Amino acid sequence: MTPSFGQTPSDIRRNHALLTPESHEWITQPDWPGAEIAFLISPDMGAKFAMGLVRSKGGLTGIAPAPTGIARFVFVLEGAVTLSTGQELTTEGYAFLPPETDATLSSPAGVSLLLMEWRFVARGEIPAPVFGHVKDIQGTPLRGDDWLMVQKMLPTDAGFDGEVNIMNFHPGASLAYVETHFMEHGLLMLDGGGVYRLDDRWYPVGKGDAIWMGPHVPQWFGALGRTPSRYLIYKNYNRSPLAAR
Repeated sequence: MTPSFGQTPSDIRRNHALLTPESHEWITQPDWPGAEIAFLISPDMGAKFAMGLVRSKGGLTGIAPAPTGIARFVFVLEGAVTLSTGQELTTEGYAFLPPETDATLSSPAGVSLLLMEWRFVARGEIPAPVFGHVKDIQGTPLRGDDWLMVQKMLPTDAGFDGEVNIMNFHPGASLAYVETHFMEHGLLMLDGGGVYRLDDRWYPVGKGDAIWMGPHVPQWFGALGRTPSRYLIYKNYNRSPLAAR
């Protein structure tokens, strides 16, 4: 999309935000040599996690682990990533790296990633790293609706304090009702499009758009068009509303 002079669909509100690609600001960071990062969601806007896009034309070498106490989730949008622990992630491969995981990231030229990081809230023993690929995850109908399939990327074990899913919508499918809850979300549209309700606003969304949904914001999505829609969505999970943040 090429917006008119001085305009953008991006919209930042008290408890939600829509971040569209033409408004991304790509910067460099000392901990990510060779990369540009567009941070889309951060604690400065009220979120309890960070979400960004990482891209590199020249490749990445030995990207250091996340800071102490921080969990990291990486999803490959294009290209491939190799971890120092031996795993290779190709397009739509992913890795959950719990706090204090001693793993560095490298990649050849031409890679783009979705990066999520949050301060991990432990319930007993911290889980081991998880590696996978979307194509290997069997989808399950959400509340029995086979036009809306969920692929869970992390185990349902209570030791995980977050959940990351791929939501798959048949054209015309929608969430069953407007949700309101104390958990928050970070979302990236992967394919297709539709309309997202956030609070009292209705946003047209398509591939590449990102959304932050803060605690208790009313939220709903309906898929439009002739092709399926998919988005990746994170939420803080297995936590009491009074859990330490």
